[in-house]
Amino acid sequence: MGIFSEFRQHGTLNFVLPAVLLAARHTMKSLKSPSRPTALPRPLRRGAATLCATLALCVLAPQASAMEIEGVRFDDATRLAGKELQLNGAGLRSVFVIKGYVAGLYLPERARNATVALATRGPKRLQLRLLREVDSATFVKALNEGLRENHSELQMKLLADRVTQLEQTMNLVGTVRRGDIINFDFTPEGGTIVALNGIPRGEAIAGEDFYQAVLRIFLGEHPVDRNLKRGLLGG
Repeated sequence: MGIFSEFRQHGTLNFVLPAVLLAARHTMKSLKSPSRPTALPRPLRRGAATLCATLALCVLAPQASAMEIEGVRFDDATRLAGKELQLNGAGLRSVFVIKGYVAGLYLPERARNATVALATRGPKRLQLRLLREVDSATFVKALNEGLRENHSELQMKLLADRVTQLEQTMNLVGTVRRGDIINFDFTPEGGTIVALNGIPRGEAIAGEDFYQAVLRIFLGEHPVDRNLKRGLLGG
């Protein structure tokens, strides 16, 4: 985040902007004054004017509207079920030198702690942006391993029917390729919906506990990728 974004975030823009503009005005008056025996040459006057204008524009410039990882841009906000969600964080999933996907987590309010993120109420979106081709069998295997790593045998028994439904849904998604976007969306009214490039696949999967289980693959005690977990939590 740039220095002027910090000024804006902490409220100091209110005095920085007038100060910069006042300094610019004073400088221009001084440079234009014919009574000054040491008036600068015209090229330098033009340079000073450009610098002042640039300073003012930097203060007025809006904050960046997206986060970019591996050339993939995530918007700072999105809408789901009529509610605006904030980008909580994003990160890269990789194994050694193989880059699989980048992921972004959208929540109603930002959370820097996994427990808080998992307990957040309301609509939520986990977005995966693929960097390589992955077949459905590989995807299903990875999801199942992530679920088992972060849940007890009893919890897995309680989730069993819905995990089977998720497997069926991912089989409907089929092979995904570089550039594809998979959204795991949750709404309190509709449950979990998996969408490929904006098109829902399969039926909604009921229960907020199930969506929390999916998120634990990425945010649990044994996440699929610790660097990715850190990124999703804004680290």
